[in-house]
Amino acid sequence: MRKLFKKTQSAWEPEKLPRHIAIVMDGNGRWAKKRSLPRTAGHAAGAETFRRIATYCKNIGIEYLTVYAFSTENWKRPPEEVEKIMQLLEKYIIEALGKMERDKVKMKFLGDVTVLSPKLKELVAEAEELSKTFDGVQVNVCLNYGSRDEIIRAVKSYAAEQIIESNANTESTKKMEETIGSLTEEKFSKYLYTADIPDPDLIIRPSGEHRVSNFLLWQSAYSEYYFTDALWPDFNEKELDKAIIAYQSRERRYGAI
Repeated sequence: MRKLFKKTQSAWEPEKLPRHIAIVMDGNGRWAKKRSLPRTAGHAAGAETFRRIATYCKNIGIEYLTVYAFSTENWKRPPEEVEKIMQLLEKYIIEALGKMERDKVKMKFLGDVTVLSPKLKELVAEAEELSKTFDGVQVNVCLNYGSRDEIIRAVKSYAAEQIIESNANTESTKKMEETIGSLTEEKFSKYLYTADIPDPDLIIRPSGEHRVSNFLLWQSAYSEYYFTDALWPDFNEKELDKAIIAYQSRERRYGAI
């Protein structure tokens, strides 16, 4: 690791590192199929890659890492595969809880966790509570997450809040119109799972697919995308370096000239 770190520092510029990297962890099943292994073996290999990449991001100074672990659509997969993914998540969180304070790695879970098992919900709550006690790199795990679902939930939360406030006001209709008219992108962002988290600078999609797959649709408006053919279990520090180098070669104008 030390040798690689020294080598890559000369390849990318430390002062221009993305603040927030997001990754779609894709290709576990295909990785396993290529090796005549069950899909669950691919997810286990992918979990190890996640550990390694998260550690590397922390070591090089990335402030936020967001990974797409399980989408709202992934429930359609075979029950045994879903169960294995949930078991791997439990295992990872349990291991992380023992190292979080030492390594100064905070965790936040983005998505609807209410439908998870009682044990997994308890682990998620424990990890997020412990994360409040220190500062450090923040790893956001998108769990039962879908960006369209996130936006709809945000709209409902905003509307419900405004209705409550309007009912307490004698001029409710006028108040509601004024409130809706004053809605801004910044205000709306506060109702998303990613409230108070900066938008991703760089989004990486392994496995050769070129689509966003319902991932951070609102937050990725001006993100830089990097696609690679490497399947997620084969994704390593060198692949991440390539993505960072590509990111640093681009000019981010945010719609300006």
